[in-house]
Order: sequence, then structure tokens, then C-alpha cells
Amino acid sequence: MPIMTLSLDTPEFRQDPYPTYAKLRADEPVAPIDLPAVLSGPSLMVTRYDDVMAVLKDPRVSNERRKIMPPRKPSAVKINLMPGVVDALMKSMVLVDDPDHARLRTLVHKVFTPNMIQHMQGQIEAITAELLDQVAKKPVTDLIADFALPLPLTVISEMMGVPHKDRNKFHHLMDGFLHASSNSGWRSQLGQLSNAYSLHRFLKRVIAEHEQHPQNDLTSALVQAEEKGDKLSQDELVAMLLLLLLAGHETTVNLIGNGMLALLEHPDQFAKLKASLELLDSAIEEMLRFTNPVQQIAQRFALEDIDLNGMVIPKGSTVMVNIASANRDEHVFGKNADQFDITRKPNPHIAFGFGIHYCLGAPLARLEAQVAFRALLTRFPNMALAADPKTLVWRGNVALRGLKALPIQLEN
Repeated sequence: MPIMTLSLDTPEFRQDPYPTYAKLRADEPVAPIDLPAVLSGPSLMVTRYDDVMAVLKDPRVSNERRKIMPPRKPSAVKINLMPGVVDALMKSMVLVDDPDHARLRTLVHKVFTPNMIQHMQGQIEAITAELLDQVAKKPVTDLIADFALPLPLTVISEMMGVPHKDRNKFHHLMDGFLHASSNSGWRSQLGQLSNAYSLHRFLKRVIAEHEQHPQNDLTSALVQAEEKGDKLSQDELVAMLLLLLLAGHETTVNLIGNGMLALLEHPDQFAKLKASLELLDSAIEEMLRFTNPVQQIAQRFALEDIDLNGMVIPKGSTVMVNIASANRDEHVFGKNADQFDITRKPNPHIAFGFGIHYCLGAPLARLEAQVAFRALLTRFPNMALAADPKTLVWRGNVALRGLKALPIQLEN
């Protein structure tokens, strides 16, 4: 008999989900979950580190919902009310299995390389400095709105080659789309349909311009990417740009906001990092593990009954893979798993997932975080919270964990 049917859409859970995760790991590591969007079969959440890793490695667990859906009856009339931008995102490589996934990843890896990302460091540093010049004019800043949000959006605009004249429009469209995708309420999402249509048209226009006039940027490189005569279709190009936007944006926003909050709430760790900035890489890995900018990765679907350490995941189930809980598992991270330790070693967190669907935007998120925290700590070493932590509001997405605002006093 289930201990509970877990609901993720409560203010108490959003404020601090970790006690619930700890209880689930101890008492019901494969737990029923209230997930209204699931169209068939039960929905379950996996919370232990070893179980999460087993699910991510198991070929009987698919990324494609259609594989557990009953066949559709033929219809003379096809009606598609889904905006093109959402339809494209549903076809992205994060939601398909091999061989389709391998084909798409091979093509994007030809251009989205570690070397290309590393070459962005100078631009990221310049964008960071420009944003912090504006931040410095305020005695109290909202670190999310004034820095953590605009930094990755500006970086991705540069990478994609969005013309300067279109930057404001692009940022507005992306902000609207990301806000909609970060809200669990269907009414809110439906209210953003016009914005989604506009973003889809915008991305198609950007792709068309880069097809006609190639430049030295990511969009042109994706348009030209080829493997044995295979190229990305226009729908696949839209899906790939959206995936890179989401992977390279949301993680960075939440990593900067959540990471800074963790530092400010743990003054001993904050002082240790300021005194020794060579700990920055280790600190960022601990921020990823401890604050979990991404709570759940893309849903998985059980293609057959699966025995998971004596617990059964029935065929047709939707499986929520809770990497946030896994990253606090005391059986892997020790008795201090719930402590923030910037010198933690080893730190085998899975904040970016694991296996063939490991987050494509991970190297970019890490680089942006390194540049951002180095600049923030160097320029504003006396930062302090300008609000009671209990009053901070977390966004209502079940998959992502990020603050709506983070008021910071720059000098104290």
C-alpha cells in the first residue's frame, strides 16, 4: 500500500522539497506521483541514486512516450492545435531513443564542440562585465532579473547570430516561452500560445537568413552540418535551437541564483571561496549537487515490467527520474549529504543527467557559471541577502528549481 501519492504542486514542497525526498528514499523509493499530464498508465518517481542510475542505463526504459501509447485510429481529418514551437520541441533529441537520437547528436556534435564553447569565454566575460556595470549602480539588486536571466540569453543570442536589431524582440519571446515552459498550470501555458507561435516564426526566419547568408555562428554551423549526406531538416533545426536555448539557459539561471543563495546562507563556505578562488570549479560542482537547478530530467516510459531492486515498475508507466533526490542520497554522499561543502571530493553528482542523454548544454552552463561567480565574488565580495530567506519565492515548475527573485545588497 502506497505511503503517499506525491503532489509536487504545493508551496511547502516548492519551498523545500528535500525532507520529502529523504522520506521517499527511506520508505518508498519508487513512489506513486500525481502527474495530471500523464495520458496512460501509472506515474512513478524514482528517488535513490542507484535506482536512478539503473533507470538511466536500462534499454527497457524509453524517452519516447508514443511507444507506450495505444495505436491511434485512422482519421480522415487531422487537427493539430499544438503550436509549431512546442511540436518541434517534442521532436528534439532529448525525447527520442537511438538510432534517431544518435543521428541528431552526431550532427550537433560536429558544431557544438567543447572548443567552440571555450572560444566563447572572452564574449561571456565581456557580457558579464557590462551587466555588472549596470548592477553596480544599485545599492540593492535582484540578481535574477538584473544578471542571472540576461547573461545566458545574451550569450545565446551571440552564439546563434541573432541580429542586434532583433535582440530585444528575441529576448522578449524567449522570456515568454521560458516562463510558460516553467509553469505547471495548463491555463498559463495556453495563455502563452501566441508567444509560442511568434517564437516559432522568429526561429524559422533566423534559420532562413542563415541559410541564405551564412555567418560564423552556431545557427549557420547547424544549417551546414552534414554527416554522410545527412543534414538537419528545418523542423529539426528549430528543435535543436530550442533545445540549446533551454539547456544552455535554464540551468545557468538557476545555477547562478541557487548557487549564490547557497553561498550567502553558508557564510563559512562563502568566506572559504572568497579566500581561495581556485576552489571555484569544485564549488560549482557542489552548487550543482546541493541546489539542483534541474530537479527531474525528461520523463521516461517503461516498455515492459521492470524489477528495480525488488520494486516493480509496471509496463506502460511514466517514470519521473528525480536527480535532485539522488544527489542528496546519503548512501552515496555520506552522512553530510545535506550539507553544502565546496571542497567535496569525490562528487559524483548527476545534475546534468547520465548516459546518451547527458545534457548538451553542460559545458556552456559550467563556463558561464565560472565566469559569473568569479566576477561577482571579485567585484562584490561583501554581498549579503537583502531579504529573509523564508520569504523568497520559488518558481512552480516540477522539473526545475529556481528563484523568482534574489534581492542582494552589494555592499554592507
